[in-house]
Amino acid sequence: MFGVVHRHLLVSLLLTTVTGAAIGYIVAKRWHGGSCGAISSERCTLRTAMRKLWADHVIWTRCYLISAIAGLEDVSVAAERLLKNQDDIGAAVAGFYGAAAGKKLAQLLREHIMGATEVVAAAKAKNTEALNKADAKWHENAREIAEFLSKANTHWPYQAMRDMMNEHLALTTQEAVARIGKQWKEDVSAFDTVFDQILVMADHLTDGIAAQFPDRV
Repeated sequence: MFGVVHRHLLVSLLLTTVTGAAIGYIVAKRWHGGSCGAISSERCTLRTAMRKLWADHVIWTRCYLISAIAGLEDVSVAAERLLKNQDDIGAAVAGFYGAAAGKKLAQLLREHIMGATEVVAAAKAKNTEALNKADAKWHENAREIAEFLSKANTHWPYQAMRDMMNEHLALTTQEAVARIGKQWKEDVSAFDTVFDQILVMADHLTDGIAAQFPDRV
């Protein structure tokens, strides 16, 4: 299932991911003052790229939530950009685990996004039955993502990944509910929390890759 690529190809992919994207450096600076300390340049590149990808995940999710809940004309464009982020994450993972694994993860993450849209739509319509059904489907997808990742890397234990995914869903739900209810301060607070949480998850993924491929990261 999992292929091997040369280090220079991987570094090239990651550099392409972060080049020209100022937010990647903002994220790194927010957590470590812009310095990678004593870690290798390859690991620093990976960590910054991983944070950038997952920061994009929550940022474009927020853009979608704002547009979808308000009924703005740009909702389809926001959704398209959000879905592209899932492909970007899959491409980065493919650099370590092969094209098939990257494609599978991207598919699972796209299903994660589509699940979120169903949850938001049901919550906005105040349809409790549809909301419960959509939420159950969303959590089942999170379980599948956790299972997929844990099988790819023993340093990503299933329960730890599932807990992180479930926390991500809970925080995203809080963000959506606050915005639907026009609780603006709570909405902002929820986004701050989900942003910080996703960076923890990104670092966990980086640490797992570094542990599994010590000769490359």
